[in-house]
Amino acid sequence: MAEYQFIIEGMSCASCVSRVEKALNKIDGVVDATVNLATEKALVQSSHDINIDILLKAIDDSGYHAIAIPSIDKDEQQIILSIGDMSCASCVNRVEKALSRVSGVKTAQVNLATEKATVIGAHLNIAALIRAVEDAGYKAAFFDDKKMQIIKPRQPSLWPVIIAVLLSLPLMLPMLLEPFGLHWMLPAWTQLILATPVQFILGARFYRSAWKAVKAFAGNMDLLVAIGTTAAYGLSLYQLVLHWHSAHMPHLYFESSAVIITLILFGKWLEARAKHQTTQAIEALSALRPNTARVWREGKELTLPVEQVNIDDIVIIKPSERIPVDGVIVEGISSSDESMITGESLPVSKDIGDIVTGGAINGEGLLRVKVTAVQAESMLAKIIHMVESAQAKKAPIQRVVDRISAIFVPIILLIAFMTLLAWGIFSHDWQQALLNAVAVLVIACPCALGLATPTSIMVGTGAAARHGILIKDAQALETMHSIKAVAFDKTGTLTIGKPELVVFETQAEIDEHKLLAIAASMQLGSEHPLASAVLNKANTLNLQYSYAQNLVNVAGSGITAAVNNHCYILGSARWLISLNADFSKWQKSISKLQDKGYTLSWLAEKTDNSIKILALLGFSDTVKEQAKPAIEALHSLGVKTVMLTGDSESAANTVAQSLAIDEVVAQVLPQDKADKIYQMQKSYGKVAMVGDGVNDAPALAAADIGIAMGTGTDVAMHTAEVTLMRGNPLLIADAIDISRKTYSKIKQNLFWAFFYNLIGVPLAAFGLLNPIIAGAAMALSSVSVVTNSLLLRRWKPKG
Repeated sequence: MAEYQFIIEGMSCASCVSRVEKALNKIDGVVDATVNLATEKALVQSSHDINIDILLKAIDDSGYHAIAIPSIDKDEQQIILSIGDMSCASCVNRVEKALSRVSGVKTAQVNLATEKATVIGAHLNIAALIRAVEDAGYKAAFFDDKKMQIIKPRQPSLWPVIIAVLLSLPLMLPMLLEPFGLHWMLPAWTQLILATPVQFILGARFYRSAWKAVKAFAGNMDLLVAIGTTAAYGLSLYQLVLHWHSAHMPHLYFESSAVIITLILFGKWLEARAKHQTTQAIEALSALRPNTARVWREGKELTLPVEQVNIDDIVIIKPSERIPVDGVIVEGISSSDESMITGESLPVSKDIGDIVTGGAINGEGLLRVKVTAVQAESMLAKIIHMVESAQAKKAPIQRVVDRISAIFVPIILLIAFMTLLAWGIFSHDWQQALLNAVAVLVIACPCALGLATPTSIMVGTGAAARHGILIKDAQALETMHSIKAVAFDKTGTLTIGKPELVVFETQAEIDEHKLLAIAASMQLGSEHPLASAVLNKANTLNLQYSYAQNLVNVAGSGITAAVNNHCYILGSARWLISLNADFSKWQKSISKLQDKGYTLSWLAEKTDNSIKILALLGFSDTVKEQAKPAIEALHSLGVKTVMLTGDSESAANTVAQSLAIDEVVAQVLPQDKADKIYQMQKSYGKVAMVGDGVNDAPALAAADIGIAMGTGTDVAMHTAEVTLMRGNPLLIADAIDISRKTYSKIKQNLFWAFFYNLIGVPLAAFGLLNPIIAGAAMALSSVSVVTNSLLLRRWKPKG
């Protein structure tokens, strides 16, 4: 029995309830639909899984709007909300506090740059979360991260800025003309008429946001702007009324209030425009998925929306078309341009049995593809989700900034008040005192503090993803910059991972082909690279073999199995030695092959009394051409390199010496790799582990940063913090490089954000800063922070 819950908006009476229930109960598979008018919730029970969009459409067609509540059958769930009306880091703190107070919430993280909140907890109620955000003075809406949609930072209209400039420019003209000896001023009433719409119509957003902050007993950037500009406007209005009939009107400050609002509106427009560019990596990925697919059903070719394509459907892809789904080629030969997904610039050849990825571009051939994954389970959707997740979460350094931001606005208000009192009491010029206090209020910029870290993270992870480096979260990005050593698995990481059986030597009376067939029978069904090499050799020789019986896999050692009622062992020399096997007759062959760096395996027959070695298997795996440049690149970054492999010492040393790897740890069992990582951490500091197999998962988890090859297994990719979409080891150094550059940008941004405030606020307090200049500096501070982050978009990998 499946259950679905919805929040339904717009119901007003019992007839509304009846209408919704009737619409839902008509859907095939729905057993019962119950709607509660008081809680505005619907509970739908069905005999089988139903597409959530069908249920939502039924509610919409009945005249109401519905929001799906994520299933709560898990102990922990994640809900993402889009948040509106935030202006600075103080807003972020307030929304996080509001969400954290809701029942069931474990953690709540808000990102000012993406305008999203990520809430993690148990038995979460979306309506309660949205209500908490709204009570704090902000807008909120549920964001379904299972669908491939994006929340783009809102780009405000330029028209309010243009109108504000047109109204403020005449007020600024006297100040602009004064350096040229021209002393001219608009009539006082004209100044009032020009400044008022800027202050109260175009600047209304600041008052609305400030009022919400006051109601929540908190502060934000808009509160500072509202107080500062109102003080300048109010002082001018006071002077105007006081000197109504005076022949000489004193200087008014309408231009200060109007120009400050104009500059901040323009700064906000520039900031939003720049923030929009930080999401372009995700937008580019999302744009890869076609909306329709050609599906072969019941002997006909149908063009269907991608959402209606099912697993095991046959999809037809014509030359030069974008591939709509993940699948396996069942007919046709072509090539695939996967550059936007993996960063691989050259087309990849595709044949029957090869995997294709949705979003890639088909080359010159017509393909028929059997669908293996759709929608949220597709590789493209997982990549987008991983990038979004990395951009939504906070880096550890951001938590320090958050603590500062929480007390920033109250401190600025206190400094402004003290500035007003000090100047008024000691200079007796309360007019100047007020202007200096206004300058303090408008120079302060909590917005720059709030944007310093998330914009760098967004651009850094986006740039990395564009080149095939997927970083799981912001913490991984920050941690990676301080990696001191990298541990490599050998097979599939430094080598191609497709070993060939190049030596099959026997010293027994049994026919060589018969022994190879026995080895193939034992390896049938295994996904180990050495097993594939044995099977490929047997198939090349057209040998007959079938599944062995009583097969037992001994992790990191080998296998035992029964073939034709005989018990055989296929595995490492170390394991066979522990079983008292005799290798004395094989020493010459062992020395010769080990000198060549071959990986050796042994086939033996087990009897009641002894173990007899029947054959030696020698495997050769080609070292990747990028492996040596990758090691050199890591050394140039000051990173130590270690090979951590289960292979023999001789084979490992041969590869390590050819690549100039610093340290080799060979003959390591999978379960012991994690312990070796812990030892490395004590010796070197922070350690990254690179692997591609199931046996690497414990070591990937134990390392400070796990790096998985995208050409490897799903287990490795899920365990790792970083996934390289190509099997190119040069990307490892690139991942560390983008991490270091991103962390450097974060530090630069935080320096500038603090510099603006630490220098600007004292200058304003001591009367050395005109309020208009203070407003311009404040408006441009956040723009400069975002623009500095956008420089990361120029980063290019070496791999």
